Amino acid sequence: MNLGTLVAKRLLQILDMKWIEAKVVFDFDDKQLAMDLIADIFYELDITGLVVEEPDIEFPEDWGKGSTPPEHYAVIGYFPRDEKTRTRRRVLEKNLARLEKKNGITYKIVYSDIEESDWANQWKAFFQPEKITANIVVKPTWRQYLGNPDEIILEIDPGMAFGTGTHPTTGMCITMIEKYLNKGDSFLDVGTGSGILMVAAAKLGAGRVWGTDNDKVAANVACKNLMQNKIAKATFNIITGNFIEKVSAQFDVVVANITSKSILILLEDIKKVLLKKGTFICSGIIEEDKNNVIKKMENLGFEVIEILTKENWVSISSMLR
Repeated sequence: MNLGTLVAKRLLQILDMKWIEAKVVFDFDDKQLAMDLIADIFYELDITGLVVEEPDIEFPEDWGKGSTPPEHYAVIGYFPRDEKTRTRRRVLEKNLARLEKKNGITYKIVYSDIEESDWANQWKAFFQPEKITANIVVKPTWRQYLGNPDEIILEIDPGMAFGTGTHPTTGMCITMIEKYLNKGDSFLDVGTGSGILMVAAAKLGAGRVWGTDNDKVAANVACKNLMQNKIAKATFNIITGNFIEKVSAQFDVVVANITSKSILILLEDIKKVLLKKGTFICSGIIEEDKNNVIKKMENLGFEVIEILTKENWVSISSMLR
């Protein structure tokens, strides 16, 4: 696939980047809750390209071979080696220590230097095709999948960006987009990561799909995935910036799969980019934060129309009255 000279050069630069792998090996009775709480600590640091290791993971036989389960439960995050490295490590360690004191989750952190190309090869063994809804399947670009002609296949290579479709928050977003997006609707994804939600919206018939991300690496990954899925370049736009600060249009459907704290901030300005009677879908909310988000939505004139919960994560669909 020809991405164009400028994009190709940028991707080569990305592959030369140095990264720190922060592997949090943990032990707790409720493994899923522990994974979610640790993942949320990474998300609060804007570290979203996460890998979850589960010793008892099972893959369907016909969905790819060569996947060897890990030895321990762990959540792994990656951040660039730069001037913020020490600060990120200090905040990560402080928040994990607080989590251990509050919830009793025991852990250890293992840091490693890593090249992005090495990172990509390490985690790809654990990313398999996954059926998100009755009609939508997320498929890694390097896997084979024999589906039926009626299925919508999302071809994804997330690189260092968040969004494989396997995380509950992403899956619930796709489910809600399928339900509430009408053909021809305009669509905005705030914090697009790998671009998976933009791809889903485009393949479901959105007329215009925009995305924002404050990470240039993620913006490039999203562009690559949209092109991989043969989404017409004239129909999509990816903006590098914080939340919606550089967005100059309004949309029928706006989605934000970020964190509870970020959603509460975003809600202050979301009306600037959402059309009247438009739908706002938000995810990445930990269950204990659900009521705070709903209360703020209602105070700002949103009507909650659906709430989905999976593995301690919450997604909310609402309409601007």
